[in-house]
Amino acid sequence: MVQDRPSRVERRLAAILAADVAGYSRLMHGDEEATHTKLAALLTDAVSPAIAEHGGRIVKNTGDGFLAEFPSAVEAVRAAVQFQTRVKELTSGEAEDKRIAFRIGVNIGDVIVEPHDIFGDGVNIAARIESISEPGGICVASSVYDHVLGKIAVEFVDLGEQNFKNIARPVRVFKFMDRGTTAIQRPALALLDRPSIAVLPFQNLSADPEQEYFADGIVEDITMALSRFPWLLVIARNSSFTYKGRAVDVKQVGRELGVRYVLEGSVRRAGNRIRIAGQLIDAGTGAHLWADRFDGALEDMFELQDHVTSNVVAAIAPKLQREEIKRARRKPTENLNAYDYYLRGLAKARRWTRASNREALQLFYKSIELDPSLAIAYGMAAWCYVLLKAHHWMTDHVQERTEAIRLARKAVHLGEGDPVALCMGGYTLAFIAHQYDDAAAFMDRGLAVSPNLAQTWSLSAWLRVWRGEPDLALDHVARAMRLSPLDPSMAGMHGAVAYAHFLASRYDMASSWAEKAMRDNPASLLAICVFAASNALAGRLEPARTGMAQALECSPDLRASNLKDLAPFRHAEDLARFANGLRKAGLPE
Repeated sequence: MVQDRPSRVERRLAAILAADVAGYSRLMHGDEEATHTKLAALLTDAVSPAIAEHGGRIVKNTGDGFLAEFPSAVEAVRAAVQFQTRVKELTSGEAEDKRIAFRIGVNIGDVIVEPHDIFGDGVNIAARIESISEPGGICVASSVYDHVLGKIAVEFVDLGEQNFKNIARPVRVFKFMDRGTTAIQRPALALLDRPSIAVLPFQNLSADPEQEYFADGIVEDITMALSRFPWLLVIARNSSFTYKGRAVDVKQVGRELGVRYVLEGSVRRAGNRIRIAGQLIDAGTGAHLWADRFDGALEDMFELQDHVTSNVVAAIAPKLQREEIKRARRKPTENLNAYDYYLRGLAKARRWTRASNREALQLFYKSIELDPSLAIAYGMAAWCYVLLKAHHWMTDHVQERTEAIRLARKAVHLGEGDPVALCMGGYTLAFIAHQYDDAAAFMDRGLAVSPNLAQTWSLSAWLRVWRGEPDLALDHVARAMRLSPLDPSMAGMHGAVAYAHFLASRYDMASSWAEKAMRDNPASLLAICVFAASNALAGRLEPARTGMAQALECSPDLRASNLKDLAPFRHAEDLARFANGLRKAGLPE
């Protein structure tokens, strides 16, 4: 007897688009019939035509969303942009709390195909990417970004590597920048009554693309040097680098960042030689105020950076005294190998994954080994331990806590004039050692040395939250937001605002700012928890319980008994009120 062989599974490579309606449950709860009717109309009038026009097919509907398949990543992104634009047009006159907005994630993957469904990791990743997209937004995997780059006239911002539940490896995600709506949603920032500048990412002209970290490090050092002038507002690196890899209009940059001047440039490293070119532009008129290039041996790198800084400052403030310029110069180390390892560690630390954090820590240790006096490397190594603790990545809590405190103490001891070392070391002492007064003293010293560091102001705001000083926290986070208005880590700043309002018993404000933080970063455990606690203490138990369920999904081991590991409040009454709100929301003991 001949047995039938099992039918062959059909597989193919496809671009997968996952979409759902943001806040669908809330919309249905408010008006079930109207929401259902509006969603059906949008699917008919905006979504289906765009997908069909670009060669895709809707595989299945999921109640509040759908899954679509395309033979081309380019066409998938074009369809997404087209129907998001159309949906915004059709809903533009509606109140925000009743408006339907889709979130979209696009990925490329090898999928198993059935008549009415597709399966596989590619589908799961598309759905996870969709979950971190903003309402009305589009996020894509790096594989999609690579396919569409140069083929579609759209812009993306790199969100870095993201860790998703049940996905083994981190996924690098890019966010579509809708320049048409950005101009409406983000008004031009007002210019201050003092000079202001943004240092844009320098172009890496080296033959080796791996030297990108080096070019970025040069920009970081020039930005840091400029930041030491208290009369000059310097936009933070995090906001400036949102323009990386993009052809930019300096006038638009000036409007979006609220600056008078923009510094552009390039770096070429070849063997033992380095060339730095720079040009200073008036962002209001587009006029070039200064341009030059500097060549030298690699060991003269810090001197070349000083030349760039001095020329920029001299162009902005020609009457500035030479001695004041000289005081702003800083040579972090004589050991270029130590500095190189530090720059490599910095690039890894900004990827925000467990693996990259461990790699960064080892690179900072190597830098310290080559130069035991490099304060900034101790500070960044200590910061790696802060991330280990914040993300529950520690494996030996006692040993790692001890090592974090050692590194932090070395950073603040050696870094008397280094604002980053003082900031990172100081915050580590607060977050891990609970040495709040020492932390405030060191961080205030860092801000006095360099009042332009957005990250220092942001971390100082969190320190004031933990110290129970809500008004000071709000002041410091406002400074951080002005210095870095396009910061990809804005979720952290919004979170600090939420906690400040929570401490002041303004639970509606706290909940609202927590929602903003969660939109920026849906996996932010601190934001989710203050959202749940604020709603619970305001008597809104349904959203509080929803938030608490989300928090336990992010951190299953979270309990009232270990809450201080997450939120190290100095005052017992602050922690007790926070715990009380979370218990009402459903936090286990």
